Amino acid sequence: MRSFQISLTAIFAALHAVLYFMSFGLWRNWGIYLESIEGIILGPKLGFTTALIGSLIARMIRPDEFWMFGIIAEPVSVLVASLLAKTKWKPVLGLYAVTLLTYFIHPYGNPFGQGLPIWTILDVLFAFLLIYPAAKFGGKLFNMNFKRLPIKVSLISFVCIATDSLIRIFLLIPCGLYNLFTYFSTFESLYTIFVEAAAASYVEDLIVVIVSFTVGVPLLISLLKLKLLVNEQNV
Repeated sequence: MRSFQISLTAIFAALHAVLYFMSFGLWRNWGIYLESIEGIILGPKLGFTTALIGSLIARMIRPDEFWMFGIIAEPVSVLVASLLAKTKWKPVLGLYAVTLLTYFIHPYGNPFGQGLPIWTILDVLFAFLLIYPAAKFGGKLFNMNFKRLPIKVSLISFVCIATDSLIRIFLLIPCGLYNLFTYFSTFESLYTIFVEAAAASYVEDLIVVIVSFTVGVPLLISLLKLKLLVNEQNV
């Protein structure tokens, strides 16, 4: 089993990096389409590690100015997917509560979170409401009826991709990383870029759910039948 886990880690880390290199359009990268599947299959420890390795390798080979967002948001999102697959909703709820609170109160006297349109984070707020249903629907993913699997995977995938957005927003605004970029020097410039990126993120949300439904579900059914899910082994 140990060698199998190492092999899966290497394969998914490589896929994560390759999808990053293939990316074009929108505002993140194609590695996000793999996040929920990584988490469900690999589990919390291996999933997080795999996404971290994949995102680090990708940006070491082809760096970009936003590298710090991806190497944090992507592993955390994979971790969230793996926890929900195990019906562990409390850590995810805590993560959302803290990050959303800091976004809305935004310290340092710059009320960016309060000044930005609420519609730009509606997917994140909706995901917050879906955390418990995503975790509890059908029970643990490894033991559930295959007929319920598409709904379970779709719910987890949506919360996962919304988490990716949330962590990037948290880093940008409450953590103050906007100060690292000259084009975020004023609230007006940040407002314009944030709104444009938010519109693109809704398209990405839809694509992620479609990919998880059409590709992830058949893959998971096959792995479940063969009892090859690492996440099932409490890793």
